[in-house]
Amino acid sequence: MSQAIDINKNKFGTLPVFLTAISTILGAIMFLRFGYAVGNVGFWGTLAIIAIGHAVTIPTAMALAEIATNQKVEGGGEYYIICRSFNLVIGAAIGITLYLSQAISVAFYVIAFAEAFKSLFAYLIENYDLHPTIQYLLSLKQTVSIPALFLLTAVVLTKGADLGVKMLYVVVATLTVSMIAFFVGSPVDADVQQTLASQVTETPLGFFAVFAIIFPAFTGMTAGVGLSGDLKNPSKSIPLGTLAGTLVGMVIYVFIGYKLYSSADLDTLRNVDSLIMADIAWQGFWIIPLGLAAATISSALGSIMVAPRTLQAIARDQVMPSQKMNNWLAKGTDKGDEPFNATLITIAIALIFIMMGEINVVAEIISMFFMVTYGSLCLISFLQHFAADPSYRPTFKSRWYISLVGALACFGLMFFMNALYAVISIGLMVVLYSLLSYYNQDKRNVAVIFQGVIFQVSRQLQVFLQKAEKEQNTNWRPSVVCISDNSFDRIAAFDLLRWISQKYGFGTYIHTKQDFLSRKTNEQAEQDLKRLIKQAEKTKSNIFVDTLISPSYTSAIAQVIQLPGISGKANNLLMFEFSKYRQDNLANIVDNFKLIKSVDFDVIILGSSERGFGFKKEIHIWITSNDYENANLMILLGYIILGHNDWKNGIIKIFAIYPEDSLEQERNRLFMLIQSGRLPISQKNVELIARKVDRDTRSIIEQKSQEADLTIVGFRDEILSHNGVDTFDGYDGIGNILFVNASNQKEIQ
Repeated sequence: MSQAIDINKNKFGTLPVFLTAISTILGAIMFLRFGYAVGNVGFWGTLAIIAIGHAVTIPTAMALAEIATNQKVEGGGEYYIICRSFNLVIGAAIGITLYLSQAISVAFYVIAFAEAFKSLFAYLIENYDLHPTIQYLLSLKQTVSIPALFLLTAVVLTKGADLGVKMLYVVVATLTVSMIAFFVGSPVDADVQQTLASQVTETPLGFFAVFAIIFPAFTGMTAGVGLSGDLKNPSKSIPLGTLAGTLVGMVIYVFIGYKLYSSADLDTLRNVDSLIMADIAWQGFWIIPLGLAAATISSALGSIMVAPRTLQAIARDQVMPSQKMNNWLAKGTDKGDEPFNATLITIAIALIFIMMGEINVVAEIISMFFMVTYGSLCLISFLQHFAADPSYRPTFKSRWYISLVGALACFGLMFFMNALYAVISIGLMVVLYSLLSYYNQDKRNVAVIFQGVIFQVSRQLQVFLQKAEKEQNTNWRPSVVCISDNSFDRIAAFDLLRWISQKYGFGTYIHTKQDFLSRKTNEQAEQDLKRLIKQAEKTKSNIFVDTLISPSYTSAIAQVIQLPGISGKANNLLMFEFSKYRQDNLANIVDNFKLIKSVDFDVIILGSSERGFGFKKEIHIWITSNDYENANLMILLGYIILGHNDWKNGIIKIFAIYPEDSLEQERNRLFMLIQSGRLPISQKNVELIARKVDRDTRSIIEQKSQEADLTIVGFRDEILSHNGVDTFDGYDGIGNILFVNASNQKEIQ
């Protein structure tokens, strides 16, 4: 018990989450660029920016609150939520983008902090005879921002998150005083307005260009989530603190926009070099710079605390390309587990952007990375709603349409704001995912992302297809079930099934085991299923595999033919296989043929040989006058198999054996069938052979199809009933042969 108390005694409650959010929201952009925004787009345009910005941030805050109340949120904040909702590789790709936005934010806030000293430095240069070198240094933002960066780093590394949270109270108090001074202030003096307006040389920016600069002002609502590992009750504190910060910030920004609009003309507000709030506020010449300094240093401190923790959490998930890199970035200090090494990387990235020195450019880059992150959070929430997973039971619930709007708004606004930056951001995501997938192949499983959605879509489609019975009576497509107990000895049936089902149909492969169901046989069946799944993955097959334990071959068939169609359509084609040389289970197939036909299935039986499917170049289809019902199914199957990439260079040859007096009539009928059915069969590959009484059909097939890679012939119920297994004898001289029995004639349209 005492150990539990020790673990939680330094944990934080909800207030730090709210204070972190609100102090980041009411930060650099508010002081430095919000007047600039009003000057460019006017008051109503500013309200539109606030509305559109919060059309992104409010759904994101609600999605974040929802997801956070469904799971234990540990260190890593937003990254932890994303990677535990998506799989690790996708989550890490988004997480690295999130980390970059947080690291660049450090630079953004430190640059903005330097702006607080601008009026002081201008006063010193104007009133004192300073050395030119000193004047030059005072004119550079880096003179303040670089030392400030290193000072903040030293504070974070030595004092940790606890000091940062304590500073929040001072910062928020300072911000409160600044806001009061601003709202009680008076309009800018006319002479000052004229002076400031005369300095404006730029033409007004467009709406979305201004939006891209202003948007980071609204993104602070998730800042407190980075403290997830330091909270007593993250599932409570994150929703309350995040939503409160978002809504309070939105209301304040509306009032700030109105105050700015009513206190100065648009040309004055558009002066990017003016800290216009200082000209409006009571005692603004020192209160507003103080508020700016407090807000920016607090936001920078928050980003320095959060960004390294995100990188540390990514490394601890072991997804980086190098194990040494993972271990180095994941390492924390002995006291407090502070992410020392990850902080060094963060500072290096921030330093690069500080050297750029231009706040507008950095703001646009940050906006893109935040949009990707927020869009991902909203998408997770939407997918969870759509998937209807029983394990998804958040105590705070958003609405699926709110999350969907948030996701669409994020990804759409990226292109409106800056199409080039949007393409670069998405391209970076693709590159990151590709690299992480390459180095984490055991963790890659894209289906996990949408597995709930896939389940729901599949469920709805199956019900729809079952109801749409009229579709089954028009254009035939195969819904095949293959039954085999030789799955790991012969793969010919598996290959044939994947060819048939790759593009035009659906295939189910059932590996049967003749035995009684028990714990032992069930465990063996599970092992066999894993082998089959691996086999399907290696061959990139679009088939469903399963195993079936049954005491006899007859009972196995009886069970399989009653299976519902996995695709939503009823199964209509049964496939069996046997070895032409051993005929190991051919007798079982023949003995159960009446049972099979009792459900009016089409039946195909593959006789496999050692030659296999050869070079996959030629399919020979043999049609006789007895194959009236089988012929069209045989031709369709040949066409479907030829559609697979393994047979991309293959051809179909049709051989028709008819009485001599009907050869010409049958030739014309076949040509018309090929032409009207748009079948890829050349007329030169159609050969009609006159039937002779003294010559067996099988000998003709053996002679003509010696080099065929697959031979397709038909068989009739009554012939099988009369001849039994002998029906399939006499084809030893050719390779694999497919025997086809159609329940009715198929229509080739």
